[in-house]
Amino acid sequence: MEYISQPWPWWLGGLMIGITVPLLLLLGNKSFGISSSFRHICAIGDSKTPFFQYDWQKEIWNLFLVTGILMGGFISYYFLQNPEPIALNPLLVNELNSYHIQVGNGFAPVELFGWDALFSMKGLLFSVVGGFLVGFGTRYAGGCTSGHAIMGLSNLQWPSLVATVSFFVGGILMANFILPIFLKM
Repeated sequence: MEYISQPWPWWLGGLMIGITVPLLLLLGNKSFGISSSFRHICAIGDSKTPFFQYDWQKEIWNLFLVTGILMGGFISYYFLQNPEPIALNPLLVNELNSYHIQVGNGFAPVELFGWDALFSMKGLLFSVVGGFLVGFGTRYAGGCTSGHAIMGLSNLQWPSLVATVSFFVGGILMANFILPIFLKM
């Protein structure tokens, strides 16, 4: 049990994902991706909108995958937490302290993810506007990072290369230039 509660090597996750992609293709001609599950969930309850008129039951495996991801997160948070403080680069700790964000109290600082923060203007901006932009972006790009970067690139799809490069450029711009402006608010 102690082994499972410790951080695993980075390459093990990559290996597991790397095995999943060809297995999905070989065993069922299925594509790996997470954002498509939102469409499947909406299709269950809405049969009038043309976008949701398809046989969502053929994609039920995707809903099981997402359910398993959620259950795995729940199990690891409540039963497999490592009590040791998170090891962060001292430069990152200093930068976060300059934004009045205390580190060492978990993966999600309460200054950003606590209930008080959620109901502040900054919290609403991060969660509501940020959530809308992520949802819009996945639909506009035709998929999420896992669909494009893992599945699309492994199939040598040009649109997936463009989307993946855009994801990385957007992430770099957000983390280094835009987010610090909002954190200073």
